[in-house]
Amino acid sequence: MKKILLFVSIFALGTVNAQQRSKEDVEIIPLVGYSSSNYYGDERFNNSSLTSVNFGVEVDYYFNDRWSLRSGLLFQTMGSKVTSYYKEELDYITIPVNANWHFGSTRKWNLNFGPNFGFLNAARANGRSFKNEVNGFQLGLAYGIGYKIEVNKKFSILIDYQGMTGLTEVPENGYYGIKNAYASFNVGGVFKL
Repeated sequence: MKKILLFVSIFALGTVNAQQRSKEDVEIIPLVGYSSSNYYGDERFNNSSLTSVNFGVEVDYYFNDRWSLRSGLLFQTMGSKVTSYYKEELDYITIPVNANWHFGSTRKWNLNFGPNFGFLNAARANGRSFKNEVNGFQLGLAYGIGYKIEVNKKFSILIDYQGMTGLTEVPENGYYGIKNAYASFNVGGVFKL
């Protein structure tokens, strides 16, 4: 009985260690999510949150089993419902560059933070383009937490929350001191290369 228990313990320990990542491991993560955004700052026009779908691909490069660099290319819609009949939608291509800290006994949890670089693709107010009135570049602070569900050694499912606080003003002319605030819940497939 002791030999069986010892064998099961060694097997379980080997399985746990096999699921952890190590130096120079790379993961590709296609993801899709549901997001909510709003303006914050000096001017608040009785606005409410704008919801949308976001998607993209991220890459996680591991320095060791605890730290990695997570970046990618994401399509995100930000903006706000300014009144019940008027909304502003700002479509960005964003590039987050986040330090990603993996924690827990099997490193399935992660906290990430870092700068987020956004490039305006389109801006609509009730379907009318107003891209020339919006700052074409957005710098933000990104942060999030996630959990990976291991399916096998090469594939996991990621469930995470990501937030972004804009540091640059939305209007090109700076007339209104408003910035973007963004949050999303995402699901992705994690492929270890």
